[in-house]
Amino acid sequence: MAPEKSRRERPAKPALTRHGIVAAAVGILREEGLRKVTMRRLAQELDTGAASLYVYVRNTAELHAAILDELLGTITRSSSDGGWRDRLEQLLTAYAATLLEYPGLALSALVARPSGKNYLGLVETMLALLAEGDVPPERRAWGIDLLLQYATATAAEHADEESPEEWDALARAVHEADETTHPQIAAHAADLLSGQPAQRMSWGIRVLITGITGTAVPAERNPT
Repeated sequence: MAPEKSRRERPAKPALTRHGIVAAAVGILREEGLRKVTMRRLAQELDTGAASLYVYVRNTAELHAAILDELLGTITRSSSDGGWRDRLEQLLTAYAATLLEYPGLALSALVARPSGKNYLGLVETMLALLAEGDVPPERRAWGIDLLLQYATATAAEHADEESPEEWDALARAVHEADETTHPQIAAHAADLLSGQPAQRMSWGIRVLITGITGTAVPAERNPT
């Protein structure tokens, strides 16, 4: 049996950096899913102690926000095809698709607070597109919040596809609604269940854009 190498003979571990930690976390996400992206699992991957990670990342929520920001780097460039509304819709659709690619990330994104360069790039692109449409500055600033919330919530809704049994139960409840007690549901049953998720999301984005362009923000706006 070969003698164990001394510490001096072992290759030195790469120095910990925030970038390296986030990169390792993204790797775990892609291979094992977001539920496995914990400080303990990450420390194991990096061959270090969990306490060492907290020097660079305060908690799991901040880590998830950093992962989201890293993935946003692939979608901040909008297509040059179509008008500004179409390009804004394409950008938001790509954003939602990125969340849907990794189950669990969309749900985490509902409470994550990314603040890295890629998130700022996404915001910059959205503001530029709204400016191209001559949307007043204050409506641009408030509007992107609504648009990102809607895209995130839509992705979260479809992050874990419900079972056919659950959908059948909902459809049956809607179609069998008593028109004497629920006359509106009975009258709109077909439309309530119509459309594909992509169609509904596209419609929702366009509704929000129209509302943002035509709705003034309060005159008195206190900074947060």
